[in-house]
Amino acid sequence: MKKYSIVLLVIVSLFIISAQQPHPFYTQNYTAQDQWIDSVYNNMTPKERIGQLLTIAAYSNKGLAHENRVKQHIMKYHVGGITFFQGNPTRQAELTNQFQKLSKIPLLISMDAEWDLGKQLNSAHRFPYNMMLGAIENDTIIEQIGQRIGEHSKRIGVHVNFAPITAVQIEPDNMIIGNRSYGEDINSVSNKAAAFAKGLQRTGTIAVAKYFPSLGNKNRNTSNEFPTSVLSETYLDSIQIAPYKRLISDNIGGIMVGNSYVPSLEPIENLPASLSFNIVTKKLRNEMGFNGLIFSDALNEKNLTKDKEVGEVELAAFLAGNDVLLLPENVPAIIEKFEQAMMLGTIKEERLAFSVKNILRAKHKHGLKTFEAIQIDSIPEAVHSIKDDLLHRKAVKHAITAVKVSDNLLPIKSLDLQKIAYVAMGDADGTTFVNTLRKYAAVKIIKEKNLADVVEKLKPYTIVIIGFHKSDATPTESYKFTNREIVWLQEIARTNTVILDVFASPYSLLKIKSFTNIDNILVSYQNSDVSQEISAQIIFGALKAQGKLPVAIKDEFPIFTGIETTTLPRLGYDLPESVGVNSIKLHRIDSLAALVVSEKMAPGVQLLIARKGKIIYHKNFGYHTYEKKRKVTDRDIYDIASMTKILATLPLVMHLEENKKLALTSKLGDLLPTFKGSNKEKLTIVEIMSHYAQLKPWIPFYINTLDSVTKKPDSKWYSTKKSKTFNIKVADKLYMNVEYKDSMMQRIIDSDLLKRKRYKYSDLPFYILKEYVETQYNGDLNILTQRFFYQSLGAHSMTYNPLEKFSKNMIVPSEEDDYYRNQTLQGYVHDMGAAMQGGIGGHAGLFSNANDVAKMMQMYMQGGTYGDKKYFDAATIAKFNTCYYCQDDNRRGVGFDKPQLGDAGPTCGCVSMTSFGHSGFTGTYTWADPDEEIVYVFLSNRTYPTMSNRKLIKTDIRTKIQKLIYEAIEK
Repeated sequence: MKKYSIVLLVIVSLFIISAQQPHPFYTQNYTAQDQWIDSVYNNMTPKERIGQLLTIAAYSNKGLAHENRVKQHIMKYHVGGITFFQGNPTRQAELTNQFQKLSKIPLLISMDAEWDLGKQLNSAHRFPYNMMLGAIENDTIIEQIGQRIGEHSKRIGVHVNFAPITAVQIEPDNMIIGNRSYGEDINSVSNKAAAFAKGLQRTGTIAVAKYFPSLGNKNRNTSNEFPTSVLSETYLDSIQIAPYKRLISDNIGGIMVGNSYVPSLEPIENLPASLSFNIVTKKLRNEMGFNGLIFSDALNEKNLTKDKEVGEVELAAFLAGNDVLLLPENVPAIIEKFEQAMMLGTIKEERLAFSVKNILRAKHKHGLKTFEAIQIDSIPEAVHSIKDDLLHRKAVKHAITAVKVSDNLLPIKSLDLQKIAYVAMGDADGTTFVNTLRKYAAVKIIKEKNLADVVEKLKPYTIVIIGFHKSDATPTESYKFTNREIVWLQEIARTNTVILDVFASPYSLLKIKSFTNIDNILVSYQNSDVSQEISAQIIFGALKAQGKLPVAIKDEFPIFTGIETTTLPRLGYDLPESVGVNSIKLHRIDSLAALVVSEKMAPGVQLLIARKGKIIYHKNFGYHTYEKKRKVTDRDIYDIASMTKILATLPLVMHLEENKKLALTSKLGDLLPTFKGSNKEKLTIVEIMSHYAQLKPWIPFYINTLDSVTKKPDSKWYSTKKSKTFNIKVADKLYMNVEYKDSMMQRIIDSDLLKRKRYKYSDLPFYILKEYVETQYNGDLNILTQRFFYQSLGAHSMTYNPLEKFSKNMIVPSEEDDYYRNQTLQGYVHDMGAAMQGGIGGHAGLFSNANDVAKMMQMYMQGGTYGDKKYFDAATIAKFNTCYYCQDDNRRGVGFDKPQLGDAGPTCGCVSMTSFGHSGFTGTYTWADPDEEIVYVFLSNRTYPTMSNRKLIKTDIRTKIQKLIYEAIEK
């Protein structure tokens, strides 16, 4: 027998029960509780009493043979508890029901679920690691996380959670601790561990702080088999043990003693803490007055069992003072070993009674006098709900830390002046981060094998975002930059304005020798999708950084360093419930959007919904065409047809009105001399933009340019080659004679007016306004809209003639044209009149994705402000968003469409009268409602392959989806 075993034979008489801590498992009616405990204990056989000490491992994914072995241990050896690993929550609950049914005394079910069930079960959900939580100033969030984890545990029948870890991080290179620590500050660690335990125990789940007295450092020499803590007893007391004192004062239910070697508390060489009487009994039970359950660390570790007799380790752990012996392997042999020890007097009856009765008291307190079967229905939904996702995101929002901000660069402003590049470092995926950055601005990924090539390619860029991505699969993953990455980082920072975003432990920054050239540093702690998405939003100001470093980075960034960045009124991305929308109800939209595709109303759909400045629904359905070769993605660009009116021409007209270049009462004859003497000279801006000016709906200009016999483009007006005469591109390899452009405007001037004044939708006002706007600003609409709006908004996909900027594959085709241009229209405007203006029409021609349409609509809804720029006065938008002819049965605003006045119209009938929007011929639609702060964007190519397909229009799918949005709002 080893030397520590000899000591264990004589120390049992020193076991003293302390009453310094109020017992965490006493009930109000403690007399009845004591009677139950005594009755159960007295009716147990010695073997059954020993069995209560043992908590064995169980897996819900190892099959029947394993499950039968566990059942045998329950029925034959009367084990007191089960610790579950792996599998899935539903199967675990099913097995728990089976196991509990077989157990004479209900089992104490435990799990190692420090960051929720996702750690042990096959569940994607997992709350942040402690290091990230350590950056949060508001400990209530930590408490809420503890409570949710407790609620999940209870739902699947778990009574004990081995959390929180209380280690104070004192050595950055200690990978045993890694991201499991809340940080370096003793008070902060204590407070956060206490908050977590408080939330967990509020649910009736026993919190078990671990690993007492210290998690240990890395092995100091090759002969030592255990992690070692070389701290003095005084230092241990003041640092690593301090959080336990706080937790005991808060009446925590359990403490797990670790398997580290602590020579300052245990003189026997290589005797781990879990087997040390000095540590378990003298220190924890007596000196610190802990009266809850003491759990050993796992007793099946090879370092413990090597060269030991079966049962020797478990016996040593029990004699050291542990109540619950975790993960014993050979249960029959262990029980036999304990029975022999009792016969020899090594185990005293009062010692056994103390631990067994402590276990029974915990079982009584937590409702285990009898067992009620767990309800199996809806477990997946219960253990991973929207409530959990909201809390997870809340934690991340409060944790991400700006440790350096130079020249007020964070958040990024003046997007029209920026050219942004992205360089990836680390060995983990950063796709979500890049995709979210690209929702705000055009971000170019730079990826080269040689540093010189990278530096050369970065020269044109004003900002370089470097994302350092390391795996967060476990809290002890490597977090360090490679030497090569450090060299690259310093060289890129020397020649560029840099934002470094670290998706790993803040200790990764320790390897950086100088921060002088690194202008801005964010610590995002973990490489999860949530961290990546929220961090990107912070960079562009939709959210603010508000975390504080839980550790120090040299002298450069002391502990609690954290700069609170500002926010900008840019669209953010969040869950529906964050803005009062029911996600389950909102998801009913999916079926309607899917119906669009399945019923061939359109090959595909891009859908976006925002509320209160947050995009809460952004999904894509179907394909570019019915051939199903290319799925629709967020970045794909659609021909948005008549939405051009309110997204291109209207804002420029508003700009002119605000700058006194025109008024709503201005007459066409005064604005455009060519209209003087015509039947339109007295028409006012408010009349033509409200579609109340007796103008014809449209003029099919292209028909007169076709050969009267072949019905193909007439060679007089078209050429397949570009020249000075033929330089208006209407489609691929098709150019129109420049002379015809002037004749189009003349036809508008000469056209007849309708016989009576009534509402009649017309494209003609926007031909006219295009002429005036371009004359006033001396530029075409494509240049003007980019300069005044799209570039600074970050609406980089919104453009005329998208083939000049984007790959053809990104542009969704709009039609197989067999009547004019006789080709697939992909990147060329569908509208014939706009095509005859070189693709740049006042009424059509604009292309965009849904995300960028939403930016323009949000800007309108925010009273003319977006990001760091004010585009209009709110009064100007209100002036144009007014129905001036409602009394004449004309619902229209000035440019904007407005809700119907009767039963039929452009909306679901459930929007406010302050709302506004527009639809497009190609199957597009957007609407904004200031009262409910909703922006809705629907993009499709219903005209593909032919515009004769009117199923989308006939079914009113777009407004039916709008109705579902309003029904999902929580009142």
